[in-house]
Amino acid sequence: MRQLGRSSRYELLVHKDGVAANLRDVGVGVAQVLPVLTVAYSVPPGSTVLLEEPEIHLHPLAQAVLAELFADVQAFTQRVMTGSVQTKAQAAKAPAGGGGTGVGLDLLPWPKVDFSKFGPVERKELGRIKKISGANLTRNAVVIPAVTNHDDADITDLEAFRVQLNKENEKSGIKVTMLAFLIKACVAALKKLPDFNSSLDGDSLVYKQYFHIGFAADTPNGLVVPVLKDADKKGIFQISQEMSELAKKARDGKLGPADMSGACFTISSLGGIGGRYFTPIINAPEVAILGLSKSAMKPVWDGEQFVPRLMLPLSLSYDHRVIDGALAARFNAYLGLVLADYRRILL
Repeated sequence: MRQLGRSSRYELLVHKDGVAANLRDVGVGVAQVLPVLTVAYSVPPGSTVLLEEPEIHLHPLAQAVLAELFADVQAFTQRVMTGSVQTKAQAAKAPAGGGGTGVGLDLLPWPKVDFSKFGPVERKELGRIKKISGANLTRNAVVIPAVTNHDDADITDLEAFRVQLNKENEKSGIKVTMLAFLIKACVAALKKLPDFNSSLDGDSLVYKQYFHIGFAADTPNGLVVPVLKDADKKGIFQISQEMSELAKKARDGKLGPADMSGACFTISSLGGIGGRYFTPIINAPEVAILGLSKSAMKPVWDGEQFVPRLMLPLSLSYDHRVIDGALAARFNAYLGLVLADYRRILL
């Protein structure tokens, strides 16, 4: 109940300009009966009364206009609820440009389903690592406009060299993996194409002068990404040894925050499991990630005949706000040249 003006009659003037309706002769008492409908009362000056439900007599034309108005309001409300349109308040709260925050996407709510209606089920809570990584992966997948470039690299000679190294150094206890060679090759590619060694900060790019490479490690508790620091200053054997130590810490659940921070570029390898190509999700604030799949012997034309070559599938996902398709193709092409003839890494 509000204190409103008193009058012997209530005259409503309805006008349609979007969604608006007012009484004629606004000036003394005003009551808000709907967010989009304002009713005002014209009364003699100085006269007031407590009024709960005023009786308003509308002209038939006004009633028709109001009925159409309420239909418009109801339709607009439904569109807001489904997310097809935004109110001015929602639009004002939406993030403006830049890197984005992932807030205000107006996503539909996650469906709630009683799976037990369809058959037996078992419920297990997500582990701590999957909860943390899941939130990060969702943000990265939604916010980053990612594209993946696929290619193949000839690693026939490099694999033979790797096997030879392991035979020569089997007593050292250090096993050289193909991933160690990939890390050094990626450092060379990052130096040649420095946009890949940058991060987007608002409308600016931050170019890093260091080369820390993250590598995805599969553990019983989930996927983690240890970071090999200063890979440009280390040789293949040292990289192999440090990777082995970091992987063991990951499996034992002993990685600290310092072991998983500071990466410029990440490599995710499924080579020991299988598959041909995939689309890895970029690990923000990095701008690219390289996915490796299982190498396989394939017939390759050498200009005169088909010869068997060991080919490694490469899947390079990149942030299209920073890197375009041509630059991504150059990265994979250069990586292929280095892996086919590792002497190029010295150039």
